[in-house]
Amino acid sequence: MIIIIIASFFPISECQNYGSLNSGDRKVTYTTRGYNCDSGIGPGWFRFEGSAGTRMPTSCPPTDRCNTYGTGWMNGGHPTVADGQVNRTACFHAHSNCCYFSTNIKVRNCGSYYVYYLSGTAYTCNLRYCGTD
Repeated sequence: MIIIIIASFFPISECQNYGSLNSGDRKVTYTTRGYNCDSGIGPGWFRFEGSAGTRMPTSCPPTDRCNTYGTGWMNGGHPTVADGQVNRTACFHAHSNCCYFSTNIKVRNCGSYYVYYLSGTAYTCNLRYCGTD
């Protein structure tokens, strides 16, 4: 009970301070192939919102989506609020392999939305974190 009271006085930092990923071409339903990449993103906390969708997909999307070749998705389910911050793997679908490239990320459920701790995609410039509804 004390933890709940303390938590209400001290908001979780990443749920208050995050970057917004909101462009419509970041959504997995965006089918025009481009060469956008997230090599320069983060490290930091980000939220999918607006036209980009509300969260990262948790199943392998096709390649050539969200305006890139290697479409990014999260391998593993989204956490509950009670789970706190969890570790997950972000996979990038390329060359007929759903997880041809991968990187470690962190995820937190902030109640009505999720935030993701993302770093740049170091392998190549055709990889991008994608969003969905």
